[in-house]
Amino acid sequence: MSESKSVLITGGSGFMGINWVRYLLARGHRVTSLDIAPFDYPEKDQINAILGDIRDRAAVDKAMQGIDYVVHAAAALPLYSEEDIFSTDVQGTRNVLDSAFRHKVDRVIHISSTAVYGVPDHHPLVETDALIGVGPYGKAKIMAEEVCIEYREKGLTVPIIRPKSFIGPERLGVFALFYDWAKDGRGFPMIGSGRNRYQLLDVEDLCDAIYLCATKDKAIANQTFNIGAKEFTTMQEDYQAVLDTAGFGKKIHPFPAGPVIIALRVLEKLKLSPLYAWVYETAGKDSFVSIEKAERELGYAPKYSNKDALVRNYQWYLDNMANFSGQSGVTHRVPWNQGALKLAKRFF
Repeated sequence: MSESKSVLITGGSGFMGINWVRYLLARGHRVTSLDIAPFDYPEKDQINAILGDIRDRAAVDKAMQGIDYVVHAAAALPLYSEEDIFSTDVQGTRNVLDSAFRHKVDRVIHISSTAVYGVPDHHPLVETDALIGVGPYGKAKIMAEEVCIEYREKGLTVPIIRPKSFIGPERLGVFALFYDWAKDGRGFPMIGSGRNRYQLLDVEDLCDAIYLCATKDKAIANQTFNIGAKEFTTMQEDYQAVLDTAGFGKKIHPFPAGPVIIALRVLEKLKLSPLYAWVYETAGKDSFVSIEKAERELGYAPKYSNKDALVRNYQWYLDNMANFSGQSGVTHRVPWNQGALKLAKRFF
């Protein structure tokens, strides 16, 4: 996109959305955001912010007017109800793709998830590995990709990106729990030995990957790509970097996975913990993907390691704490209510 283009971002008010908005504005592109949440960032006057739901076809069609490219990032996350997850992530995706197809949009870049791989039995994962949905979110993400393939077959260019858990400016959610403990001079418990490798992704590297999918020749871009950090060590080593940055001499404390998972299941059922099964049942296991296809086909070259991304996100958290003090919710843009886990904090 060397010349100025008109880009629609679904979910533009979210964590990934605002980072992509800023990325595009810095490169001289025109931006429209469609989101059910108000766009309340300083960049509001620089974009066309439409308040609407991707499940509302009229709202989607309104947002699609005059658009060259779409980045489809809107999704109902795992803490949402099952009904909202399927209606948003599957039917909402169909609305976006069909509207883009009928408005002759150049391409739609679909932000999927490595949750489509379920709980795998090998690593690294490659794009041709089996898709096994775990829980409503994982299943809905697979179904959304099937809709993408359907529209590829109709002639629409639909790059699919499967990012690892991504962090950076504006990212809170489950990571805010860890950062809160770190800034208060606490250690942090880890599910399992901590010797597993769990790949992350800096949101700036994700934006680079999206931009490559928007600018590469269609024959190259119209594929599915895993995106993640290139450099990562063990969970214990990567997360220890944040505690070292905090400067209190605290450590990551590994705990046997079995008893911890049982306890977290009980707390989840009692609605006393923000952690859902996908988080606590995979945290103690290896989780990493091959990014070789993206490197080879797109020229993807991530700049941040796991440690870099975690520390950069932590520094943003410290610098912006006053803006989200007292807030909580179920999105990545606000801290999650710690519930009973807040009581555990005093023991570390």
